[in-house]
Amino acid sequence: MRIVVLDGYTLNPGDNPWDEVAKLGELDVHDRTAPHELLGRASEAEIILTNKAPVPAEALKQLPKLRFISVLATGYDIVDIVTAGERGIPVSNIPEYGTDSVAQFTFALLLELCHHVGAHDTAVKAGDWAASPDWSFWKKPQVLLASRKMGIAGFGRIGRRVGELAHAFGMEVLAFDPQQGELPAYSPFGWMSLRDLFAEADVVSLHCPQTLDNVGFVNRDLLSLMKRGALFINAARGGLVNENDLAEALNTERIAGAAIDVVSIEPIQPDNPLLGARNCLITPHIAWATLTARQRLMKGTVENIEAFLSGRPINVVNAQHLRGK
Repeated sequence: MRIVVLDGYTLNPGDNPWDEVAKLGELDVHDRTAPHELLGRASEAEIILTNKAPVPAEALKQLPKLRFISVLATGYDIVDIVTAGERGIPVSNIPEYGTDSVAQFTFALLLELCHHVGAHDTAVKAGDWAASPDWSFWKKPQVLLASRKMGIAGFGRIGRRVGELAHAFGMEVLAFDPQQGELPAYSPFGWMSLRDLFAEADVVSLHCPQTLDNVGFVNRDLLSLMKRGALFINAARGGLVNENDLAEALNTERIAGAAIDVVSIEPIQPDNPLLGARNCLITPHIAWATLTARQRLMKGTVENIEAFLSGRPINVVNAQHLRGK
């Protein structure tokens, strides 16, 4: 079984070996694959593993040996799952590997917006504290989260874990999700419409998948509903946000601040409007990247491949499109 990894470097930069995957077939690992390199590298592949390297419809039609795709992530928008299904190719993802990692990082972003720890560390090391006449000073206001409202758009595994952390900080949790599911055990908690959530929350955090229907849904209209002191966080997908509108909301002080771990084109482009936006923290898509989470991701990938080879694929995201199903 020929297994080709299109972009393996971020999963294994040297600390998370492919050994267990290699036991399942003839393994070919590429650190990165540009779009024009895909067909050449995957021409003999029966299994493709990809994280962010796109596998579009045109490529799928030109890979006759391909039998299975496993996405090295939870989000699978980089694969044309409809075309894959029409060709009888199941596409699987890893639905749960980084829940705790992403939730923890979401609060790292939020706490940095509230306390600006990095800026104060820089100020102290620049001599500002030593030169201060007072025993305490702050460059930016300090924000207490207790009793504030945490609005979570997308209340799946990660969104629910973020809600638990918010509750632990003494926040009231508000959530929007098209499929609401069970109520969490804690209170106060409330389901809300998307517009009401943006209007009422002191912090809005995105934890929803990106689909064809929700690209750029965070736009000027929704942002205009937010409180002027509200904060916005995105550790989900950059394409969910109209970045020009978010930059405008920040620069006009429509909202107080934002922290984002994802952007619409990654790596970020030099002309991205958020690079120059007021009070906007940007990190390079690292919420998922703890070693523990990446080890879980590798283990989940092995399980996906083993299940496919046994004839009982798991975590299939295009079951409704599979030919003959």
